[in-house]
Amino acid sequence: MLEIHKRIVLDENQKPFAVQIPIDEFERLEDVIENYGLSNLIDEVKDDQRLSTENAKVYYQSLKKANVEG
Repeated sequence: MLEIHKRIVLDENQKPFAVQIPIDEFERLEDVIENYGLSNLIDEVKDDQRLSTENAKVYYQSLKKANVEG
């Protein structure tokens, strides 16, 4: 488990409203979240049909064209 050294930031009424954590711990959290999301995405698409390289290029070009026109 990740150890997180957090500091609670209080407002003028002494109510918590934010948390501060060291940047290196924040970056590790970002990595964990990104890896978790990528893992879920891989699981989601593992049974999808794969495109050939040529079909993938055609599809990618259509996305680029749609972004330019849209």
